[in-house]
Amino acid sequence: MKNSNGVLIFILAVGVFGIINTEMGVIGILPELAGHFDVNVSTAGLLVSLFALAIAIAGPTLPLVFSGMNRKHVMLMVLAIFIIGNIISIFTHDFTTALLARVIPAFFHPVYVSMAFSVAGASVSEKEAPKAISKVFIGVSAGMVLGVPAVSLIANTVSLEAAMSFFALVNILTFIATVWFVPSMPVEERRSYGSQLRILTHGVTWLSILAVLFLNAAVFGVYSYLAEYLGAVTNMSAQLISIMLFLYGLANIAGNMMAGRILTENPIRTVTIFPLALLAVYLVFYFVAELAMPTACIILAWGILGGIGANINQYWMTSSAPQAPEFANGLFLTSVNLGTTIGAGIAGIIMAQIGTRYILSVGVLSLVIGFVFILLRNSLYKNLEYGRGD
Repeated sequence: MKNSNGVLIFILAVGVFGIINTEMGVIGILPELAGHFDVNVSTAGLLVSLFALAIAIAGPTLPLVFSGMNRKHVMLMVLAIFIIGNIISIFTHDFTTALLARVIPAFFHPVYVSMAFSVAGASVSEKEAPKAISKVFIGVSAGMVLGVPAVSLIANTVSLEAAMSFFALVNILTFIATVWFVPSMPVEERRSYGSQLRILTHGVTWLSILAVLFLNAAVFGVYSYLAEYLGAVTNMSAQLISIMLFLYGLANIAGNMMAGRILTENPIRTVTIFPLALLAVYLVFYFVAELAMPTACIILAWGILGGIGANINQYWMTSSAPQAPEFANGLFLTSVNLGTTIGAGIAGIIMAQIGTRYILSVGVLSLVIGFVFILLRNSLYKNLEYGRGD
């Protein structure tokens, strides 16, 4: 049984990698896509921004709609939709068609990802659930971190069409693996939409949403402008900046690997300490940002904490509503996307109005606010545990 669970979780991780890679991979080839479709780069950027908007809209709704259906069938359906969109993107020369081929699958992104987290958590005991989910998160990190340079490399060394084919290949392989190795997973206990929506009337749900939103804003509000920060403040070359971004990515994956163990051992303490640890990293970063070697060390620590933080956000959201796992995971995806949008937006304003060096203040302020919501939940809902409702 343990081996079959391992295969299942691996397939889920690769599946999530394929979905996230489809979302994020185009970032590295936007100039090439702009030339291919004869549009400017800002217009080509709609391939990214509208994808993210679709996720934010669908996050709290579509996972709920599909929550009562056989999970294997739903995952195969989503993968098929992504594969069709991937194939259309390879061959079309019309930008509107390419945009639709990305945005339509994007609505189903939260369905697959939220279900992957739920299935991974349900495949093991409640206590071991964070470990299983952290393995799926490796697929998230790999899709965000390794997907962009991999797709860019393929586009530059082979062709743009080959890079787009990489998206399809990963999703096709996952589809085949799901057909052959993933068992049928009918929902044993169907929950009514009303019973799942009822979690929105619980204070713990909203405290968790707000904590997750601000914790993610703290990480990605700053990370969104890391390349600019390293160039303007640390005075790193473009090549060295690329190395630092790759270092962050590897550290992020390492953080995911660590997160499952520490969340299993003492989840409440881990969640409570996290914003304080990242706050300390940002404060040190502010004072050493002009020095390359200390900055590299900070990025390593930041990347590890970022990986741990992603798992913390998912745990904090789903542990507030274990009676509605798919819906809670959908709320998690919406919360982190809103956090990223708000954090990056405010950081962009600060960078333009005050200076690049001060974007760290967005991270600091967001961590303080997020920490307050964590303390409120800890105080008001002391007996809430992962996998158990109140």
